[in-house]
Amino acid sequence: MNKILLEVIPRDVPTLLSEVSYVKNNFSQISGINIPDLLRFETRSWVAASKIQDIFPNVIPHLRAIDFDLDHCDRIIEFLQKHSISSVVVIKGDPPTDMSRKVYQTTSTKLIKKIKKEMSSLKVYAAVDQYRSGIKDEFDYIEMKIDAGADGFLTQPFFDLRLIDIFTEKLRGKEVYIGISPVTNEKSQSYWESRNRAYFPKDFQLTMDWNVKFAKEVIGFCSQNDFNTYLMPIRINIEVYLSGIFK
Repeated sequence: MNKILLEVIPRDVPTLLSEVSYVKNNFSQISGINIPDLLRFETRSWVAASKIQDIFPNVIPHLRAIDFDLDHCDRIIEFLQKHSISSVVVIKGDPPTDMSRKVYQTTSTKLIKKIKKEMSSLKVYAAVDQYRSGIKDEFDYIEMKIDAGADGFLTQPFFDLRLIDIFTEKLRGKEVYIGISPVTNEKSQSYWESRNRAYFPKDFQLTMDWNVKFAKEVIGFCSQNDFNTYLMPIRINIEVYLSGIFK
């Protein structure tokens, strides 16, 4: 049976605890919580992760590589150890709009290598962006991350099962979470197409029914092909979305 992660936004700790508790009590299919590191919110992902561990032991914070100086990673490593956080996702990270916030030339592969060296027991996932460049280039990047010590991968959202089938040929045998994100309005679709160069099939519809049906198809595909699933209900009612998929 495939594992299913759910992304939950850390807007504030009380809201986070409420949402995660609701999911835990109503959807046993969800095996873990993924927390993105969003600079517009005060709570960093790893702090948010430490707050919900009693509810969901399997909680995976994102780490933005550009936020870390490789020569001074002691604080984040000590935090992860102190709070027994067992998994993280390393992403490159977008430059902040606030120019006063310091960033570094740290790449995903360099941070993965550094963290694995300091915490060999930590499970470190890397990101897969199937829209970033050509498939061959992304496959080469995947291999670089594996060489750096990545234990598994989380993909950007897919909207076409055929593309999942093609892309996962390279990923068979690895621990991979296939991303799904419901898109129900034109603004959101435009964002994915223009910002992330995402591909939507001709039969795609901006409806909850289409997105729920697609999520079920992907979960079925993952179950049959030994992959996992990563649900990202961005700006959408979690209760409605998860109820449609699982009930």
